[in-house]
Amino acid sequence: MSRDFKISRRGFMGGTAGATLIALHPFSARAAGAQAHLRIMETTDLHVHVYPYDYYSDKPIDTVGLSRTASIIEEIRAEATNSMLVDNGDFLQGNPMGDYMAYERGMKEGDMHPVITAMNTVGFDASTLGNHEFNYGLDFLMKSLAGAEFPVVCANVVSEMGGSPRDDKTLLKPYVILDREVTDGNGETHVVKVGLIGFVPPQIMTWDRRHLEGNVEARDIVTTAEAWVPQMREEGADLIIALSHSGIGSAQREDGMENASVPLAEVDGIDALMTGHSHLVFPSPTYADFVGLDAEAGTIHGKPAVMGGFWGSHLGVIDLLLEKDGNEWRVLSAETEARPISKRNEDRSVTALVEDVPAVLASVEAEHQATLEYVRRAVGETAAPLHSYFALVADDPSVQIVSNAQLWYIEQMMQGTEYEGLPIISAAAPFKAGGRGGPEYYTDVPVGPVAIKNVADLYLYPNTVRAVKVTGAEVKGWLERSAGMFNQITPGEPDQVLLNPDFPSYNFDVIDGVTYKIDLSKPSMFDSDGAEVSEGGRIVDLMFEGAPVTDDMEFIVATNNYRAGGGGSFPGANPENIIFEGPDTNRDVIVRYIVDKGTIDPKADANWTFASMEGTTVLFDTGPAATAYADAVEGVTIEPAGDGPDGFARFRITL
Repeated sequence: MSRDFKISRRGFMGGTAGATLIALHPFSARAAGAQAHLRIMETTDLHVHVYPYDYYSDKPIDTVGLSRTASIIEEIRAEATNSMLVDNGDFLQGNPMGDYMAYERGMKEGDMHPVITAMNTVGFDASTLGNHEFNYGLDFLMKSLAGAEFPVVCANVVSEMGGSPRDDKTLLKPYVILDREVTDGNGETHVVKVGLIGFVPPQIMTWDRRHLEGNVEARDIVTTAEAWVPQMREEGADLIIALSHSGIGSAQREDGMENASVPLAEVDGIDALMTGHSHLVFPSPTYADFVGLDAEAGTIHGKPAVMGGFWGSHLGVIDLLLEKDGNEWRVLSAETEARPISKRNEDRSVTALVEDVPAVLASVEAEHQATLEYVRRAVGETAAPLHSYFALVADDPSVQIVSNAQLWYIEQMMQGTEYEGLPIISAAAPFKAGGRGGPEYYTDVPVGPVAIKNVADLYLYPNTVRAVKVTGAEVKGWLERSAGMFNQITPGEPDQVLLNPDFPSYNFDVIDGVTYKIDLSKPSMFDSDGAEVSEGGRIVDLMFEGAPVTDDMEFIVATNNYRAGGGGSFPGANPENIIFEGPDTNRDVIVRYIVDKGTIDPKADANWTFASMEGTTVLFDTGPAATAYADAVEGVTIEPAGDGPDGFARFRITL
């Protein structure tokens, strides 16, 4: 099919043509001579969401999609005399279209990746890499980037390490300086040299160790910026924009920070920051209490910054009023915002605020249809519903099937090895459990056929299977780390909030093969970063085959490469303890397991529960569709408790 689809071309676009009903931004309308308004727009964490479509539930949705975000881009370009568009990484992986390209169709030399095709169609000026760009390996990444009609930069991923960052041979160009013509308030044109430099969390070396070890290394973000930004100035950059695929976190600088955008903003010479990685929105009240930020004005250490949500949910916008002083340009004033493509109504429904750009849909229509065929293939049957509505508060069928499949696989892999005969247990966490994904962000597979789309729904990420050898003490520590999911509860008081909103569901590992209880009256042993902050712990009655687990016992834990490589900072889960690295993804193992069994019946076995507390109730929020399953949850007493915020439903547990 033809790929000759283009919407408003990239670059600094005039704001009045074809947009007579759209008012210019005040910076454009009021700019004086030698002053120019530059609008910089950001997408981030697209994760292959081009179509407004949920491939897991196999239906259109209004909350995602570059095809929707593109319409805002056209409108916002028209509001500004001069504009440019950047992407902040995590575009290659994250939904079944990404997996279809990686595992089914593949990328040969000269092939076009659909998300790159869509980005070319929209007209990006530049992009950086996100951590998920490395999930499918370096060869797949480089073949995908070859089709980009825009530069992709990344300063801290190094193929040959030098004595300092400026001596490195980087995997991609560390930065690019784009010459752009801008129109000032008098209608005169000037050339502005815009420098764009990109960064990715150095944790990629842990998360994708199998692809990266021995091939590249990753430097600290801030150290790298301190080296390259002065060189960009030396080369004539008038303005430097950091494309920081790194979240907004602590203001305290530490080496190797994952979420380094706050200390990054302190680097002299950086004028503005585009951020991402955290799947959040900035400016927003979410960051009201963070040190170094103005969450209302959208600044970090006084510099304009933005984070444009995820999956195309928002477009980040930074408006800069530039003034020419001699031969140099400086930022006179700035404004930031994140514009959404949809809104959630009081009745939990979603209203689309924009429509699709047809050219963007058309550019990847063939791959969209191929992805639908890919995800609709049946691989077996389930005799029990697979849902994750209660995965954070009770043993759960959607986690059970993952654990069962991992256990089945690792038991085979250990046969004939020195580890044969050691007890094997399995750790798995719920990935789709509401939270930032919203009240529809849950797994829900009814009784009947199980298709590939259902397996992708059960296991979102293209992780590969690992096994680690741990002690009984480390098993307990592993579970203590997971128990950080819960707030400390006061015995005898009603309706306390159960879940810690800052604890990600993918770090709530349930370990099958042992039984245990969680005593919520005790504080968490670990803080959000995995540092031990209290003694004693919450895990009680930890048993294996009916006998207490002792500290010196040995176990094999079936898990994934992210966890085994140290992701989440779990006791015992580290590269030194890895005894098996599987070539197969966890998803593929689940598919094989279902095919092998024909019909699965992964009913939760309630191997973990909360310790009882007389006279105590707790509240938690989940998807409204959970009501249909509440009576069947094993190990806890659950009842409806009204409406929660933002479209969620509230439930009560009696401890």
